[in-house]
Amino acid sequence: MTYQETMNPVDQPVIERLPQTSPADAFNQELVRNVHPLDWLNPKPAGRYNLVVIGAGTAGLVTAVGAAGLGARVALIERSLMGGDCLNVGCVPSKGVISAARVAAAVRNAREFGVEVPDGMNVNFAAAMQRMRRLRARISLNDSASRFRDLGIDVYFGQARFVDSGTVDVDGSHLHFKRAVIATGARAAAPPIPGLDAVDYLTNETLFSLTELPARFGVIGAGPIGCEMAQAFAQLGSEVFLVETTHGILPREDRDAAGIVQQAITRSGGRLLCCGKKLEIKHDGGIRLVVESHGQGYDEPIDKLLVSVGRAPNVENLNLEAVGVDYDNKGVKVNERMQTTNARIYAAGDICSPFQFTHAADFMARIVIQNALFKGRKKSTSLVMPWCTYTSPEIAHVGLYEYQAQEQGIEVDTFVQAFSDVDRAILDGEDEGFVKIHVKKGTDKIIGATLVAGHAGDMISEITLAMTHGLGLKQIGSTIHPYPTQAEAIRKLGDQFNRTRMTPIVKWLFNKWLAWTR
Repeated sequence: MTYQETMNPVDQPVIERLPQTSPADAFNQELVRNVHPLDWLNPKPAGRYNLVVIGAGTAGLVTAVGAAGLGARVALIERSLMGGDCLNVGCVPSKGVISAARVAAAVRNAREFGVEVPDGMNVNFAAAMQRMRRLRARISLNDSASRFRDLGIDVYFGQARFVDSGTVDVDGSHLHFKRAVIATGARAAAPPIPGLDAVDYLTNETLFSLTELPARFGVIGAGPIGCEMAQAFAQLGSEVFLVETTHGILPREDRDAAGIVQQAITRSGGRLLCCGKKLEIKHDGGIRLVVESHGQGYDEPIDKLLVSVGRAPNVENLNLEAVGVDYDNKGVKVNERMQTTNARIYAAGDICSPFQFTHAADFMARIVIQNALFKGRKKSTSLVMPWCTYTSPEIAHVGLYEYQAQEQGIEVDTFVQAFSDVDRAILDGEDEGFVKIHVKKGTDKIIGATLVAGHAGDMISEITLAMTHGLGLKQIGSTIHPYPTQAEAIRKLGDQFNRTRMTPIVKWLFNKWLAWTR
């Protein structure tokens, strides 16, 4: 008997609106019980809320729990699954898949380390996806409706709609507020590709419901999601075709860094069809990916197609016009204090941010709490924002790229440390990457950095900390790092900077002093 068959018919439409919860196994049942309980009864509004938060993704959850912890009366509204994209169809499930793929790749490469693995290693894709669902359900306790209710927050499930600048309607219940926060996020949106509408394609919202590994897997879009999933599915055993309209992959990243990852994806078994032209999808009982790449035509039959380009803000049905909140196809418009064009209404997260990351939503929510409840003047422009693409190796970045510095008229000195000269990276077999740091010319002030490494996402935090608190390469160079670690590469850049201070005059003075003191 399936999960749907055990439900009350009244609940059936709810599950039909939640395709993320397929397949209906025990772990997805647990997920639903936590983040959208089918028997949930919305509370009865009483009095005015300090804060009504619309959307229970990362931005909404952090705003709600932070405000309630400070004593505010808070209502939290969610129409789908609490936890938002990150928990249900983003960071959490994707990293579960990537973890399995990395293990599969490690086993295949074991002989390079002298570990003999029998031929015929098999990946049980269904088991790997079940593991992901089990761990996602476990993590979902942190975002559960019952947890937030126990923290003193009124949790409502339903469609929120502004009535006026002090009232939100949730399926007939009127919630009165002093301040409101829009944290409804964004969703996958497909570009106008000929023939795409005729096939049953995947987005990040449906990808993680797969239970069978596609033998031939097409991916449109070589941004972070496309590259992560293309490489992961190749490592798990799919024949992968990755299509990108520009040259190479990860068009926004440092080109040297992207080139290293591109080579790694190719070695994993992914086939890149870049500079893609005349892209169309054909359907003749199956899916065919038709594209021209570097003057050569391709017509590839595929079993599943992932579209990983395009996002659309979730602004529908909120009645934003009634409260004078401006928005466009990129989302709700906010100032640097996260305030919309209605002074009583704020926004945070993917609905308004150019940085569509969970950690960005988290820290924007903290700004909202201070500004909305305590008349603070915290600014989002003060945030030092790192990010990471979790390929193997990973690419992490913080601050400005060199071309951005040039556009802003900032002269830079650039220091690069290759992992081919870092002992631990050599021993780990991860010596392809590098650390690249840009400093303001003539100083050690860090304005941007890119890392390419097996765990670049962990390593970027040291540089982010330095930038946030005004520490320069000189201080990094004087900080003891354990040996041997890959993070020692960052310290070596401090040494590189310190050597630049040895000007001819300084060297001459040192020589004179040392000769005199012999």
